[in-house]
Amino acid sequence: MFAGPCSSPKPITVEVIGTVKANTDPSEYVSPEWFTFQDIDGLVLTGRGVFDGEGPVMWPLNDCRQIKTDCAPLPSSLKFYKVNNSVVTGITSLNSMQFHFHVHGCSNVSLSKLNITAPGNSPNTDGIHISSSDMIKVFSSVIGTGDDCISIGHSTTNLTVYNITCGPGHGISIGSLGKRPEERTVNGVTVTNCTFVNTTNGARIKTWIGTVAAEVKNVTYEDIIMKNVQNPVVIDQSYGSRLSRAPSTSVWKISDIHFRKIKGTTVSNIAVSLQCSTLNPCEGVEVADIDLGYAGRLNTTFISSCSNAKPIFGGILNPPPC
Repeated sequence: MFAGPCSSPKPITVEVIGTVKANTDPSEYVSPEWFTFQDIDGLVLTGRGVFDGEGPVMWPLNDCRQIKTDCAPLPSSLKFYKVNNSVVTGITSLNSMQFHFHVHGCSNVSLSKLNITAPGNSPNTDGIHISSSDMIKVFSSVIGTGDDCISIGHSTTNLTVYNITCGPGHGISIGSLGKRPEERTVNGVTVTNCTFVNTTNGARIKTWIGTVAAEVKNVTYEDIIMKNVQNPVVIDQSYGSRLSRAPSTSVWKISDIHFRKIKGTTVSNIAVSLQCSTLNPCEGVEVADIDLGYAGRLNTTFISSCSNAKPIFGGILNPPPC
């Protein structure tokens, strides 16, 4: 752990040179992270070094999808907790045991020029998970992993993401949200100039049914390129339900959402899927200038699907509006 507060002059620079390899004995980890940076103002984490999480060795030892009892998550590679006014740049994360980067309780942090790599079937290897943080920027990075390239958790505000290449992975997702009662509103997310390649999802918002009401609002996905993406545009308020596409009674409210200037190809015949809550129908969902080509099975109808959404359509629309 690198723990502050630090009395030395700012910036506090940590330069990574060479390859840092994780210990492959799970019993050696006493915390849910491999490296933690905590209570630091003015951190600069830089260098051309590599954090190698030794995932291919570790994933089979503790795969919670297979082990039904006594399963504890493997540690994330790098966590930033209460880190403010800081920069993370140039780092490579390879084969993380769980998350590659976890940003929690932070403010005014930029992450750029990152190279994040793990196989598409690696479990829970989110590239960058952000939660309970404000004014975070993620840009100019290449992320290919086994879960969300970027996952945006509860209580995140004023997040900016741009110039990201994502794939393989599950896209850039807000959520999942609402599984735990302490989770709060996500407000102010902008994702622009990103490319998704062979991902399972593209621009996605996902909530559980939930027990405590909260919101997702003021979100924009714009100038996005999709290349053979399975589900390019998704709102899913039945996340975690055993019944696929079941009617949602989520207590989460989704509003002021903008999907604009999204083009490319998809292998799904449902390219735009907006499945909102029956209790809290989505409001102010804009779908404009969507130009997607269908690269799936022949003789299949190419559609949009909407439930409790009432989207505002405009510009080019391919697939046709629902």
